[in-house]
Amino acid sequence: MASLDYERARQVLEGLFAEAESAFHKKRTPAVEPSIDQAADKLFASNTLSYREVLVGCGLVRLLDRSINIRHPYVKKFDDGFNGRSLDEDVVNPFLQSKRIPCTKGPYLAVFRRSVELTHETVSGLRDKDGYEAMMHYMKALEDTEEARLRVLVVHLLYRLLEIRESAEIPLARIRRLSLEQFDTLIRRLLQVPSGGLIPVLLVVAMLRAIKACFKLSWKIEFQGINVSDKAARVGGDITVMEDTKVLLAIEVTERPIGAARIVSTFQTKIVEAGIKDYIFVYSSERPDDNARQAARRYFPLGHEISFLGIEGWLVNNLGTLGGECRALFTNEVLALFSNPQIPATIKVAWNESVERLVPRD
Repeated sequence: MASLDYERARQVLEGLFAEAESAFHKKRTPAVEPSIDQAADKLFASNTLSYREVLVGCGLVRLLDRSINIRHPYVKKFDDGFNGRSLDEDVVNPFLQSKRIPCTKGPYLAVFRRSVELTHETVSGLRDKDGYEAMMHYMKALEDTEEARLRVLVVHLLYRLLEIRESAEIPLARIRRLSLEQFDTLIRRLLQVPSGGLIPVLLVVAMLRAIKACFKLSWKIEFQGINVSDKAARVGGDITVMEDTKVLLAIEVTERPIGAARIVSTFQTKIVEAGIKDYIFVYSSERPDDNARQAARRYFPLGHEISFLGIEGWLVNNLGTLGGECRALFTNEVLALFSNPQIPATIKVAWNESVERLVPRD
């Protein structure tokens, strides 16, 4: 029986999953042949979760060592077999659970007899024959392909698992209390998660709500969805803070570079039309260049102040000023926003992982 480097297997699986998440975020389904897609449809319609894990494990093995026969996942009598049970217990199943992917609670090979061979003949002893035949079709593709296409097939499997996760309920990890240093770490990790700009917006909204509650302000805080046109929504930015009908300030949360041309365009299409006096760019990437700042200064004498704030520093500084009780308000607001059913599962999982990493391990 061949031996496998489980640490290497974890690294490969992490990389493939990152590819799947990136594709999922962009809504770009990995391109596979229609017959493979049809097999995946049957596979993911099956109630036998083990079949999916079998294929993820076999795809990993195929990428790690092409000399191993992926149809022998626990057959001691074959020299070209591998220990599928250990691979699942040490790598595949813990990984899927950590990503909140619906999966089996025990080893995937439990659905088969102990020394199973993954061949068409095995179907006679199984209840879920349709699911198994779909798995066989996918497995043959894993065997009969070069490495580049093999990666696509595994990423396609992971993409389909992400679709399942998106419809599942993911409870958020709760926080009783965090130090300012821990908040700094948590915010930095969250801002590194690809979210199409959604996480920065939610964090800014949570902070504004916490400030409102902390100081009992009469603010009305409105914000729109990501990729919704400001013009279509008839607002000046991603977030608008109002008092009665008066706009106190408008905030645009951006991950894109801020140059002079963007300042001019924003002034002409948003600030002037809405009569906004205070407009803030909250940026999460590079600082605005000197030309952008110079362009903003031109509008100050006209009664329109355009300012720039780095999101991480702004959030942490506010948390430091607000004190412990109001920091708890911020946490509650983040949890309330992230708990919304419309928030992608990727963001909820990122929150849980970031919180778990804050807990010291022995």
